[in-house]
Amino acid sequence: MAHFPVNHPARPIYRVLAGGIGLYILVFGVWGTAQTLGDPLFDRDGNWVLGLRTNLAFSLASVIFGAVLIIGASRRGNLGHYMNLTAGVVFLVTSILMMSVLQTSANFLNFSMSTVIVSMLFGLILLGTGLYDKVGPEEDAEAQRMHRNHPVNESSAR
Repeated sequence: MAHFPVNHPARPIYRVLAGGIGLYILVFGVWGTAQTLGDPLFDRDGNWVLGLRTNLAFSLASVIFGAVLIIGASRRGNLGHYMNLTAGVVFLVTSILMMSVLQTSANFLNFSMSTVIVSMLFGLILLGTGLYDKVGPEEDAEAQRMHRNHPVNESSAR
């Protein structure tokens, strides 16, 4: 099983990063929904919001996804940890899939290259925040600190 640091000192910063991404996605989704409300769900017109191309389906999905990320960032337990890991993978996979169909009729979410790049960046940031925002008992965190600072570990690292 993978090792995730427990009670990392920078955890509040990671939660703010994840919440900021969630807020951006939520604002993008609400603005995009307002702009594309009369259009067909998977329309491929040139609707741009906050520098990203969108349609009604992508905007509605962004509202839901942004709200979920904000909820995850606001929780103190490990819910945010798992949500950020999952969201990071979802963003990365979605951006790669959408990049592969960018210039085809299969681009049903109306992605552009800027949307792909932003999705990849958000995926990497969310994956990074998910790696360091795990919460656990203070005993586990102290055991990890002792293991990292043990003299045998220091000499083997050289």
